[in-house]
Amino acid sequence: MRKWFVSVVLLLLLMLAACNGEESGGSVDTKDGITISIWHNFAGDDLRAKTIRGMIEQFQKEHPEIQVDVQAIPVDGYRQRISTVAAADELPDIFLTYTGSFTDEFYEGDLIQPITPLLEKHPEWRDSFLPGGLEAFEYGDGEIYSAPVAMSATSFLYYNKQLFEENNLKVPKTWNELMQVMDAFNEKGITPIAIGNKAPWVAQSTTFGAIADRVTGTEWFMDAIAQDGASFTDPIFIEALGYFKQLVDANAYQDGANAIDNTQAEQYFAQGNAAMMINGSWTISSLAASVSEETLQNIGVSVVPAIPEGEGRANTITGGPGGGFLLNSKTKGEEKEAALELIYALSNAEAQKAIAESSSMVMYDVEINPEKVSPLFYNAFKLVREVEYAPVYDLHLSAAAGEAINTGLQQIMLGGDEKAVAKKLQQAQARAVDE
Repeated sequence: MRKWFVSVVLLLLLMLAACNGEESGGSVDTKDGITISIWHNFAGDDLRAKTIRGMIEQFQKEHPEIQVDVQAIPVDGYRQRISTVAAADELPDIFLTYTGSFTDEFYEGDLIQPITPLLEKHPEWRDSFLPGGLEAFEYGDGEIYSAPVAMSATSFLYYNKQLFEENNLKVPKTWNELMQVMDAFNEKGITPIAIGNKAPWVAQSTTFGAIADRVTGTEWFMDAIAQDGASFTDPIFIEALGYFKQLVDANAYQDGANAIDNTQAEQYFAQGNAAMMINGSWTISSLAASVSEETLQNIGVSVVPAIPEGEGRANTITGGPGGGFLLNSKTKGEEKEAALELIYALSNAEAQKAIAESSSMVMYDVEINPEKVSPLFYNAFKLVREVEYAPVYDLHLSAAAGEAINTGLQQIMLGGDEKAVAKKLQQAQARAVDE
């Protein structure tokens, strides 16, 4: 009798469940119990990091049926952690990447899959990225593998408005004007350009890349990268190094520039000890967190002066698309659908606006509220929409070649020879291409 009773109860429960299913259209949420993982490097206390972490938290609230396993890894250790798990074929479903060789390796290893269906689903979003934004993540099969959530702008010319006004000088637009302005400031005992090249990437990323592109043009540089009809020992590249040496010989930089770091140089400039500084967009948020509003108001922003006799373009900034999120090639089915939803939530128009209003550059055509950002950021934000982009050297060079140009520029700042620097760079890149 007891067994019969239990059987009847179970049968009634099954019938009730079936009826509930019919009332709701005969379906249940296909994402029940889905878990996806995401790794990123927005672990800090800056406004952008908090904004992106907040987006992930909001996604979790709006999608309780999806469990998101999040790992926020500090910037300094992020590349190594991702490379380690990639080697073990244990990548998370979604992970932050950088343009250039970093993403190339994941693509070449068949570790990622395209997000093209997401872009096709949201054509207005797809078409609102700035020129070059999506193309940086396009590979040989014509598919797009990521959508940038940042812009890398590495060569703004910052200037002290008061020092220029007090000395009746105009912000230089050409190389000759720059040399004249530097002579005038040196005569006054004011350092023309602040730089902190203790970590030797600074001179290359912020200054030399912009100068070199104006001299050689981008096409020549990409040919030299591929070792296809161009060599870093070509006269045109020696000429580019010569322009950088002109800055050194004209006492552009403060004493001991190779012994101080980038943050120290930013403070040296902000304190009025230097009239100019060539640096990246990160400087804006760095100064916003460390100097007074009055000091920020006194800083203007422009581009590196043109070199009229050069082969390249004027009015460019080194940089382009920054980081974006990649989708693991092993993520399939409902997990893939959920992962694509999260990628979209972190890079759609609303997300791009929020990131921009956290004082971070984006490769997206979006309007921001000037009251939510500093005037310095707003002016830089408008400027990047009026310029073209030139390559950042170390995003395209091999690791060994990047080290060669970085240390080579340090050596030039200490009196080194341009041809010797060019020879080492060429040897390093040629070896990398031959391997």
